[in-house]
This record gives sequence, structure tokens and C-alpha cells, in this order.
Amino acid sequence: MSFVFNADEIFEMALQIERNGEKFYRDSAKKVRDSEAIDLLTRLADMEVEHQKIFKGMKSALTAADQKAMTFDPNNEAGLYLASLANTKVFSEKDIGTSKLEGIFRSALAAEKDSIAFYLGMKDLMPSGGREKIEDIIKEEMRHIRILGERLAALKK
Repeated sequence: MSFVFNADEIFEMALQIERNGEKFYRDSAKKVRDSEAIDLLTRLADMEVEHQKIFKGMKSALTAADQKAMTFDPNNEAGLYLASLANTKVFSEKDIGTSKLEGIFRSALAAEKDSIAFYLGMKDLMPSGGREKIEDIIKEEMRHIRILGERLAALKK
């Protein structure tokens, strides 16, 4: 079964990914005792909130045509599919090791990489002005990967 999503649905999926990321970072910050790690995780959660604001703004600027469903979907299966995909692929609760700082950083790295892959695909569906905003978010997610990678490497020393 294949789905064709409209821009509104794609933004909703991006928002869910960012909400999941924020929750992951905030929940993880509560589980660690290292003050530097708590600060980092809190800052990453705050960045995810900023991404949500950007996506909400882009979503609110959509035209009625952009929000129109591209397929007949009386049971909202496409929406349920999007929610499931957003909740199982990026910052999902499966296989996330949050009992140790190393597991938190490894899980966050994997999720950030998955979010970049999603946003790269999303970028191709956006008009040129939207692409620039998505590109900015991709660059920030790449910065998250660098920061998390550095912290993970420091743990191994």
C-alpha cells in the first residue's frame, strides 16, 4: 500500500518528529547526573522546540490546495500511517538505551541521522523558500550530530 501525502501531512510528521526529539532529550536529562550532560540535553530539547516553531510557521502558511488530501481517505489511514512512521522511525521509544549516558548519546545520534534523511526528502517537496528553511534545520541537526559525537568520544577516553 502506498500513500501520497500533501504538504500539510508532511509538516505534521515533521512536527511529530521534533516533539518526539524534545521529549527524548528532556526525559534523558532527568535520568543523568552529569551536569554538563543535563545542560547539553536541555539545550538540544530547546532546539527541537525551535524547529517545531519553524515547521508550525511553514505549515500555517500553506494554501488550501496544499492542505487538500491527495487521495480519498475516509478513515484517516494516511494520518495514522504518518503518526506511526514519525513515532517509530525517529526518536522512537524502541531500542533506546537511556540507562547510561553512552546509550543516550548513541540513540540520539541515530535519531538525528534519521531525521536528516527525512528532512532531505522533505526538502525536495518544498517550494524554493521552504527549502532554505529545511536546509537550515538540516544544518542544525548535523551540528547536533557533531556535538553528540564529540561527547560520545569524550566518554570513551
